[in-house]
Amino acid sequence: MRVALLANLKKNAPTWEGMSPDQWDDLDSEKTIEAIMTALRSRGHEVTFLEGNIELVDNVRKLAPDICFNICEGHFGDAREAQVPAILEMLRIPYTGSRVMTLALALDKPMTKRVLTYHDLPTPAFQVFERMGEPLDPSLEFPLFVKPSREGTGMGVGPESVVQDEAQLRRQLERIFARYDQPALAERFIEGREVTMGIVGNLVSPTARRMPEDENAPRIFKGLHIFPALEVDMGKYPSEEAGIYTNRIKVELAEDFHYLCPAPLPESLIEDLRWYTAAVFRVTGCLDVARVDFRLDMHDNNKPYILEVNPLPGLNPGYSDLCIEATAAGWTYEGLINRILDEAAGRYGLEQG
Repeated sequence: MRVALLANLKKNAPTWEGMSPDQWDDLDSEKTIEAIMTALRSRGHEVTFLEGNIELVDNVRKLAPDICFNICEGHFGDAREAQVPAILEMLRIPYTGSRVMTLALALDKPMTKRVLTYHDLPTPAFQVFERMGEPLDPSLEFPLFVKPSREGTGMGVGPESVVQDEAQLRRQLERIFARYDQPALAERFIEGREVTMGIVGNLVSPTARRMPEDENAPRIFKGLHIFPALEVDMGKYPSEEAGIYTNRIKVELAEDFHYLCPAPLPESLIEDLRWYTAAVFRVTGCLDVARVDFRLDMHDNNKPYILEVNPLPGLNPGYSDLCIEATAAGWTYEGLINRILDEAAGRYGLEQG
């Protein structure tokens, strides 16, 4: 097939005076683009890279691909990850991954948490702050974890994100408002292990939206392949990171990533994480590929809490969580990339030759 690989390269991103130093941390490197193109070509596909900017409207029509492999993060706007898929849908061009509504939803962490809460899926209690003077909800207790509402790659997340009192809360809110010009999410801080679950596929049978009261009830995720759990080995990182999966770990220390995969967890807990992952995949409308991030409450028998879902997980072959999980499951990088493409092509009924 003729495949257009759509992405936003860091080197092509706009710059301006006074921009935040982490402004484009979630954009892709040339190394990732080359790896994906090589993987797709290994299966005989004709692959062309296109930058996901305003010129894409004309460029993708000229190229007329059979399908687009989309990993665009976008540059501006509250729903920037949904902009390229919206263009492709207007042009009626097939593409991999989740659709417009899901990408807009998942980028907005508070909106995602509202959906999870509606479906009785465990996520830490939270409050959204839009202005400095808003009072803290009396139902929330310190410590809290405070981060930007609409950023990825741990942007705005550091040791100072854990606040112990009102004064620290207000300082962190001020930092987020000044740097990111968006609402801040404050949620109950779950002290414990950080675990992520990767998933590829598409549901062909319904999966329960809530954890069944009967623990022996069947848990259905037919059509989905859920990879082994990956635990970030926080003990291997500098003490100044304070046991938090910070932006610095995800960006500056990415090449020196410390993890345990499969995570050393009881099988009963792994089964719960698998079910929660499938449930999140369904209720947020994910397609083809996603990653769900958890914290395990060390004070409550490692109870899992869902932090967020990422329908555009990183695909760097060296250190991205999803790629490490796939390797732990015995998959090659080429196998992972082409499975994502195959899942999308199958949804559109495209002939694959």
